[in-house]
Amino acid sequence: MSGISRRGLLGLAGAGVALGAGGVAGAAAVAALGPDLTRPGTGAADRRPAVHPFRGAHQAGIVTPAQDHLHFAAFDLTSDRREDLLDLLVAWTAAAERMTQGQGAGPDGPVSGAYDAPPDDTGEAMDLPPAGLTITFGFGPTLFVDEQGRDRFGLADRRPEALERLPHFPADALDPARSDGDLCVQACADDPQVAVHAVRNLARIAFGTAAVRWSQLGFGRTSSTSDAQVTPRNLFGFKDGTANVTAEHADDLSEHVWVPPAPAGSPEAWLDGGSYLVARRIAMGIETWDRTSLREQEALVGRTKGTGAPLSGGQEHDDVDLAATGRGEEPLVGLDAHVRLAHPSSNGGVRMLRRGYNYTDGTTSLGRLHAGLFFLAYVRDPRTHYVPMQTRLSQQDGLMEYLQHTGSGLWAVPPGLAEGEHLGQALLA
Repeated sequence: MSGISRRGLLGLAGAGVALGAGGVAGAAAVAALGPDLTRPGTGAADRRPAVHPFRGAHQAGIVTPAQDHLHFAAFDLTSDRREDLLDLLVAWTAAAERMTQGQGAGPDGPVSGAYDAPPDDTGEAMDLPPAGLTITFGFGPTLFVDEQGRDRFGLADRRPEALERLPHFPADALDPARSDGDLCVQACADDPQVAVHAVRNLARIAFGTAAVRWSQLGFGRTSSTSDAQVTPRNLFGFKDGTANVTAEHADDLSEHVWVPPAPAGSPEAWLDGGSYLVARRIAMGIETWDRTSLREQEALVGRTKGTGAPLSGGQEHDDVDLAATGRGEEPLVGLDAHVRLAHPSSNGGVRMLRRGYNYTDGTTSLGRLHAGLFFLAYVRDPRTHYVPMQTRLSQQDGLMEYLQHTGSGLWAVPPGLAEGEHLGQALLA
């Protein structure tokens, strides 16, 4: 991998752009370049190509096999001009397409162009491979009607009914400076510098039109979005996302992730085939958890710490038997166990596609690890697929003793782009 530069992959980039929605030809083209374009140090089942197509039926970075690193950023518009918003989205589209294909953010790159002008790429990703970079964009409720009730861009009548600011759930301790935003960018890659480079350059391009409201770095995915990936562990040491919706199950994606077609002529039709992104920054009480017995830890989660098997018995991926009882007819999976309360049978059968990451932000003023889970989930409707479940978890989940939700946001994620289209084109048409 180290022997292949980003410049050396430019030929592949041109091929990847023209492959269309399926991406099958793109995978074949990448595979033809040999094993150096797969992630090193993992088993064959967890390898993935270093270049993902930018265009397709859905945005990359949703069902794409979850990468190892994240840089997430929420932006607020600093201009009220619709033309500025349009120009930004056009510029972001071009830059994102170039960066995901292994090129610089601009056509000149970090060391070319006018010598007395700033480069159109910041340069810290020179000589690095594309590292499976995906960039996913979302539109927040305040893009349509801001907190003062203003329709800045003439989009109020196009806001989907489901795109409302998430409620303040029981036990939330939200920091407004780490919540919400007009726009969001999710950059995922197998190299942290590649992900940071992507957001840094999008922020540079946005100067004068939008500014970063807040951002979050993440490492160590806490969910699998492909059946080929092994289940990762969160900072509590437990396997996380065992029952996640994955890319190989199209029926589940249609039922739980992708927004269904709106009625003909509906102002919400721009979101057909898109999704909704829920983000929650969840601080973990690491030191308190570390002094909790293994028995109590497993009871609170509802799974064994070693294999991830449900406490009702079986292997990791076996169905949880919520009716199973032990001595004294006590349920083997406790009434306040996270697995029970998050199980589809406890939530009207709904599921979600999780794409979260661990994070650490140094230490607190008390010398404790400032760490937790940056929860990301894609759902077809947050009113049915997230809000009821999170309300229940906030009130009844035994794990809440060790968790504190400090950031929150919801964005509508438009579908992917066809050749020649730009981000937001259907919305702004």
